[in-house]
Amino acid sequence: MRKKSNSKAGAGRRIRRTCAAYLLAASAVALGWLYNSLPDHILLEPGQALQLPRFAYIEPLGSGSTRNVVSTQTVGSYQTTLSIGGVFPVKTVQAVITPRRTVTVCGTPFGVKMFSEGALVVGFTDITDANGTPVNPSKEAGLRLGDRVICIGDTNTESNDQVKAALEAAAGQPVRVVYVRNGEQQQTTLTPCWDSLAGEWRAGMWVRDSSAGVGTLTFIDEENEVFAGLGHSISDGDTGQSIALRSGEIVPCEIVGCTIGTAGSPGELKGKFIGSHAVGTIAINGENGVYGETRSAFAGQEMEVAFAQEVVTGPAQILTTTLGQTAKLYDVEIEKVSDAESVRNMVIHVTDPDLLSETGGIVQGMSGSPIIQNGRLVGAVTHVLVNDPTRGYAIFAETMLSQAEQLAD
Repeated sequence: MRKKSNSKAGAGRRIRRTCAAYLLAASAVALGWLYNSLPDHILLEPGQALQLPRFAYIEPLGSGSTRNVVSTQTVGSYQTTLSIGGVFPVKTVQAVITPRRTVTVCGTPFGVKMFSEGALVVGFTDITDANGTPVNPSKEAGLRLGDRVICIGDTNTESNDQVKAALEAAAGQPVRVVYVRNGEQQQTTLTPCWDSLAGEWRAGMWVRDSSAGVGTLTFIDEENEVFAGLGHSISDGDTGQSIALRSGEIVPCEIVGCTIGTAGSPGELKGKFIGSHAVGTIAINGENGVYGETRSAFAGQEMEVAFAQEVVTGPAQILTTTLGQTAKLYDVEIEKVSDAESVRNMVIHVTDPDLLSETGGIVQGMSGSPIIQNGRLVGAVTHVLVNDPTRGYAIFAETMLSQAEQLAD
């Protein structure tokens, strides 16, 4: 009987140890998720309490201390440790006290004209040499789709014409090619081939030096005369590579039609440039949008910008243009909010029957459409979910405003 009791007691201890191990593992996973979900910095206006609406159980650790306070009247920054219930520490973040900014919210379409830094390789085609053999000098030199050719021989290749001139100058002799791949400058040697049908020296590659398209203007920072739009970079349609900006401008545009989006087939707004007079100069083509200096006034509504932690799931509206040049408000639902990623901060769901009938949801050209919640600008539409055009991703307005302010500095 004593041995059986000892055996039962041992089994009980093993079960308790196993349960404790599982509990500790689950707690570690939960804390890791919470740590990654919380922001690295938090913006507050003077006198605003440090609260995270999406994490009601999170508050500053030891809120009565002199540094980890819940509000402050002084502009500046300080470190505070976020905790569960003010007791269990989770993450130390930077709290930045700054006046709340107001911008002109637009939602109107604009045309984009951009010239790339270097000639972008967008395709290859074989050439038949003097022996009747198909050859491709560019592939043999190791060039790939998405490479940016910046120099051939002694010629800087900022345009298609300069690429052609450099190949003509080489006249079939090996020539040094400098190109950029994945942000790193490299070089190779290429030998042009004579194309008897075209009557010129060729390299077997197609290159592009410019791009044009339609997007949506998110806001104007009137104080600094800076515009912000798209919420993502302008990329080449063939390679998917972000275009390295050499120069660019924005021009007036109107929407003349729309291809309705369906599951697996993103729709598209069809725009028409109005004249050639530029209304702004592009200075940045970055992962969080297109930014530059304005040259004229823009119509829009003055609105405060929400701090990232103030954005919550629930009803919201997007301001976008589906026909002409006049933006309209449409109802959406913010289904998810995340601080973990730099640009895909929200998932939004179009619920407005008018917008669904006009476009099917979110379509190309709507990128940059402002998202408004509780009377403030909270973000901008960036991408559509290909398999569900009624849903898409969005970026925080706080992120775009920070980029615009850096440009102004």
